[in-house]
Amino acid sequence: MIYQVAVVLATLAVASANLHDRAFYEEKFFNWLKEHDVTATSGPHFVQMLQNFADNNDLIETHNAGNESYTLGHNRFSHMSLSEWKEFVSRGLARPEASTEPEFVLHGVEDVSALPASVDWRTGSVAVTSVKDQGQCGSCWSFSATGALEGAYYLKTKKLVDFSPQHFVDCDTRSNSNNKGTDMGCNGGLMDSAFSWASKNKGLCEWNDYKYTSGTTKKSGTCSESCKKSDHSPSSYTDVATNSDTALMTALAQQPVSVAIEADTKEFQLYKSGVFTATCGAKLDHGVLAVGYGHDSASNQDYWTVKNSWGTSWGDKGYILLQRGGSGLAKEGQCGILSGPPSYPNFK
Repeated sequence: MIYQVAVVLATLAVASANLHDRAFYEEKFFNWLKEHDVTATSGPHFVQMLQNFADNNDLIETHNAGNESYTLGHNRFSHMSLSEWKEFVSRGLARPEASTEPEFVLHGVEDVSALPASVDWRTGSVAVTSVKDQGQCGSCWSFSATGALEGAYYLKTKKLVDFSPQHFVDCDTRSNSNNKGTDMGCNGGLMDSAFSWASKNKGLCEWNDYKYTSGTTKKSGTCSESCKKSDHSPSSYTDVATNSDTALMTALAQQPVSVAIEADTKEFQLYKSGVFTATCGAKLDHGVLAVGYGHDSASNQDYWTVKNSWGTSWGDKGYILLQRGGSGLAKEGQCGILSGPPSYPNFK
């Protein structure tokens, strides 16, 4: 009965304010609910989700009718309003009270022509594992850090291993005085702090030994160290000089790099494919992994290839191409990608 009433109310709202009639949105929305296994908590919640979905569908349709370098599309976040989206993203990246200065800073080559024209660590000597989903936990920082560790470890050993973000979420925390953590589990963290903690902790567990659970529990678990870490310990980490395309390109020519971006815009929420050129700021709120760079001939845009941690239904199978360079960009780069600073771990 609640849902019958909800549908009637939603029909009235959607029919009066959107591009199409109610039947158009209802069919798409019910298919979306089934695909993403989403359930409303109440009648009003159902009404609001449907209205958000209709508004987002209109944005997708209008945007994709234009001549832009990127497309938008539905994903598991299609039921969120912009305010809900901003709240979701805001939990992920937070600067801890204490931070460790890097031993090294990479300033990049003097002659950019000495660098490869393109880099993609997903092909050839593959140094990137599968796309993961952080779920309902602000743990993006831990997925970014494990991704960078996976790349660095592969380049050292030629073994591609999935490291455990849950190990960071549970153990690299301010509340865990035994392990001297400084991050905040599902309430955010910083990649440099994670690298420093992994070094002090003599390594990180692998995914199969310490599986990710916080995506559904929405909180940290009990810290466990009962895993084999052997040679999983980085010796140090390097920060990349900020606000420099050349410096980040130089780093990416060596290995995948942790970066921080601002991801709280509607266009980022609904990104599907192509080179993302939408307006976005540099108020960093999300940790991700840069895995390469290149040029898109169709749009004549240079780009950074970035791996996200929102599953494969978001973006281009979990990835986004962020605009690289160009006269219209601020010094911090597209969505602040150059300003974090970018960083990566080092293995001896």
